[in-house]
Amino acid sequence: MFFPYKDDNPRILFPFITYFIIGVNILVFVYQYFIIPSNEFEEFIKIYALTPASPSIVNIFSSMFMHGGLTHIIFNMWFLWIFGDNIESIFGHKKYLLFYLLCGVGAGLSQIQVNPESIIPMVGASGAIAGVLGAYLFRFPNATVHVLVILIIFITRIRVPAMLVIGFWFLSNLTAGIGTLGIEEAGGTAWFAHIGGFISGVIFNYLFKMVRIE
Repeated sequence: MFFPYKDDNPRILFPFITYFIIGVNILVFVYQYFIIPSNEFEEFIKIYALTPASPSIVNIFSSMFMHGGLTHIIFNMWFLWIFGDNIESIFGHKKYLLFYLLCGVGAGLSQIQVNPESIIPMVGASGAIAGVLGAYLFRFPNATVHVLVILIIFITRIRVPAMLVIGFWFLSNLTAGIGTLGIEEAGGTAWFAHIGGFISGVIFNYLFKMVRIE
């Protein structure tokens, strides 16, 4: 098992937006799992999760802040914590927030395009965070990431090029996504939301270099 836990890139700006996004995700998670009555949970998912067969603008945005369980939100927020601050420093607060949301939209639309008849609700910030990873890969190709390696009872820490960590993440998602093609109602992870979010991040990274947003 390999678990990245920090990078070596110093931040330039205090990551207000990254922390704000993490906070909103946590608040929604608490509301979703601890405040909503159990008999209303399914209805809440139907209303705010993104269902490819019946998408809406509201669902595309609301689903970005919902999660399918504790492990889901922990891993997503941890990756955003590691990589988001540097992208926020590069873009600035306003442009970074717009970038994050656009990557989430790109992720949702990608999953809809690949599986337009699916009635399985989709939730999670993974697609938007994948966009952050895409931008990070091209903005900081020489950065290094500290990784915790756990092999049964053997535990150690190593420094790995960010290009290798993010590249492995993308290829593993791409391979898994291709493996689900042609399978009706493949549940579990929305792989093409990850892939679409990542590609959106790469594209918007280059577009945002040419756009000034105050």
